[in-house]
Amino acid sequence: MTQTTNTTRTPLAPGEYSLDPSHTRVGFLARHLVVSKVRGSFEKVEAKITAGADLASSGVEVTIDVASIASRDEKRDAHLRSADFFDVEKYPTMTFHSTSTELATGGHFAVTGDLTIRDQTHPVILDVEYLGAEKSPWGTTVSAISASAEIDREQWGLTYNAVLESGGVVVSKKIVLEIEAELVSAPAAA
Repeated sequence: MTQTTNTTRTPLAPGEYSLDPSHTRVGFLARHLVVSKVRGSFEKVEAKITAGADLASSGVEVTIDVASIASRDEKRDAHLRSADFFDVEKYPTMTFHSTSTELATGGHFAVTGDLTIRDQTHPVILDVEYLGAEKSPWGTTVSAISASAEIDREQWGLTYNAVLESGGVVVSKKIVLEIEAELVSAPAAA
C-alpha cells in the first residue's frame, strides 16, 4: 500500500518556534557492557528556535531539566542523577546555544553550538535534517526536524566507569545524542 502525503520540504518559514513536548524526544544512546545499547531521554526540554531570512540569522537555544532523565530503569536514572554522572543537585540544567548554521550535504544542516553540562562548555556539531511541514487538522502548521551528534561524555566531566574482566567498560565514552522534534510557531508577544 502506498501512502501519499502533502508534506512540504521547503525551508522552515522565518519566525520563532518552540517544541511540541508531546511530539518531541531529546535523548541519548550509550553502549552498556560494550555489547548492548541503552537509550534514554529527557522529559523536560524547552527550546526557542529562530528561523531567520537566511542561515546566518537563524539560531537555537535549548534548556534541559537534567533531573527529568528517563532510561526505563529507576535505579539507573537515580545513578545518572547522582554526582557520579550529572549531579543534578549542583547542576540542574544543561544547555545548548547555537553559534552557526550551515547547509551540509543531502539537504542536511550543520548546526554548531556550545553544549554546557556540569558548568563545562564545549562545541558540538548537530547533523540536522529538516523533515518538512504539514498543516494539522486543527489549522496549525507543524514542522519537524531530526538531529544527532556523537560526543565524548568525559569532556564534560562525566567520567564514572568500571572496568570489566574482559578489559571493556560498563559505559561507553562515546554517546550519541538523538533528537526528533516537532516545531510549532511560538505565540506572538503581547
